[in-house]
Amino acid sequence: MTAQSLEPSAPAPTVVPAPRGGLTGRRSAGGRLRAAPMAVFWALVVAILLLPIALFLLVAVSPRLFGQGGAWLTLDGFRGALSGPLLRGIGDSLLVGVASALLAAVLGGAVAWTVQRTAVPGRRVWSASMFALLLVPSYLIALGWERLLEPQGVLDLLGVPDGFARTLLYGPAGVIMVLTVKGIPFAYLAIGAGLRGLGEEFEAAVRVHGGGRAAAARTVAGLLAPALWSALAIVFAESVSDFGVAATLANDAHFPVATFALYNAVDNFPVQFPVAAAVGWVLLGMAGLALLAQSAALRGRSYRVLGGRTRPARRRALPKQAAAAAVAGMTLLVGACLGVPAFGAVSASLIDGLGSLLGSHGFTLSNYGRVLSSAALRQPLLFSTQLAAVTATVTVLLGLVVARTLTGRRSRRSARLLDLLLLAAVALPGIVFAAGYIFAYNLPLTNDLGIHLYQTTTLLVLGYVATALPPAARVLFGAAGQLQESMREAGRVHGHGPLGSWLRLTLPLLARPLLSAWSLTFGATVLELPVSQLLYPPDHPPVSVGIEKALANYDYGGGTAMQVIAILAALLVIALVWGVFRLAAPAGWRHLGRNA
Repeated sequence: MTAQSLEPSAPAPTVVPAPRGGLTGRRSAGGRLRAAPMAVFWALVVAILLLPIALFLLVAVSPRLFGQGGAWLTLDGFRGALSGPLLRGIGDSLLVGVASALLAAVLGGAVAWTVQRTAVPGRRVWSASMFALLLVPSYLIALGWERLLEPQGVLDLLGVPDGFARTLLYGPAGVIMVLTVKGIPFAYLAIGAGLRGLGEEFEAAVRVHGGGRAAAARTVAGLLAPALWSALAIVFAESVSDFGVAATLANDAHFPVATFALYNAVDNFPVQFPVAAAVGWVLLGMAGLALLAQSAALRGRSYRVLGGRTRPARRRALPKQAAAAAVAGMTLLVGACLGVPAFGAVSASLIDGLGSLLGSHGFTLSNYGRVLSSAALRQPLLFSTQLAAVTATVTVLLGLVVARTLTGRRSRRSARLLDLLLLAAVALPGIVFAAGYIFAYNLPLTNDLGIHLYQTTTLLVLGYVATALPPAARVLFGAAGQLQESMREAGRVHGHGPLGSWLRLTLPLLARPLLSAWSLTFGATVLELPVSQLLYPPDHPPVSVGIEKALANYDYGGGTAMQVIAILAALLVIALVWGVFRLAAPAGWRHLGRNA
């Protein structure tokens, strides 16, 4: 045995155990801090999107659960909705929905073909007019036509015979016409998207085999079936859920429709929440029928025509006569859709005493002076402008979180759930949202929990945010999906915290999309009608309700002057915001934002 082996072995190094819960506790605390904002976000989504609508629709089958009747499970609400005047309103909604969808698909498809497949003069003007028409509320179009053709209206004062046109306007034909006008841009966008992906080789193949223009048109129409059915479904759903025309032209023409029947069930005394909820279910069922018809028509067929060898279709030069006819047709269509209602509103606002036997009926600016000097007419303008600014800001912030959640790699299950909620919110009519808010936030349980939001400005803003969040999130979806996670990590590597990394790297890329979403939300909220009509706080009407009240009091000059001023004010605010961005934002922000 050697001396080395006799030496005592070195003591084993001692391992000091880490304190229990040290590192793990810090990680779990950090995870809780990161999860807290998302928990608040989901609570807000449930409060503004899911809970009010779910409770409102549930009262149709279980009124006793909410103190609205004596039965725990009943279909009495549906019996009331499917009988008498309410049944007629549902039938009228189906009629105008189908008719306006067919007409809008034909006209929108013609505009899309003319703009994308021909070298018609003024292509950008016609395309821009479709987007402008998309932003105009339907009730403003209806009111513009009414001011022209009503008894003692603009045309009567100008001595233009309008008896036949008035008879058509104040009836089913007039309601269908206005809803068709409002549906044309939806059909244009849906069919135009299909045309962009369809090459011209199919038309060439038909002509090579001896087919004429009619055969080529049938072939193209068959290949565009998904876009055509999408246009029909969108316009049908928009028409049956529209409240603006229902509250103005259809009501004045004594032509009942489903959305106004729902409004009467909630707004009149006694309130009939189960019947209103049943009408809401019927409106949802109508939208579902449109989607089922689209799915059945396209099932089992393939329309994959876009590939690597697809050649973009060339725009065909039109002969002089054809070009002149196309320009004349587009001018007539845009004039009827935008020009005539605008002329009706502006001319009515310049006539003294329009709609009454008082006043000189001469042209004057006194109506604008009354709106700007009278608190009753001026305050709704200021109130709506303030609410629209708050709504647009909150909606853009929430929309950005929604877009990042939908495009993120983590929590795919929550992203799918959120996407489903947004799609359901898009399908719901605005009047159903408003009725759901009235019902949910006026329950005794809600008040017992200390939530006192009924008849407050806060509830009105929440209603605005709920209806504006789905489109705003879709606007931001594309830009947010282009951002790579490595950019945020690079900012952390260079010493920036989460907020600094977002401000220095993410915000410049999203500046322009954020401003676009803000502008769209602001413009849509200023003149929003269904949510405003049901949720406005007492003595604080928004501008759309103020316009309705002025017109109900036969102050047509003051009401139309409010319309014109509200539109100009919204455009001025949007132009001011973009002007400040162009002047104050760094050049890099403007360049990167444009690319994003």
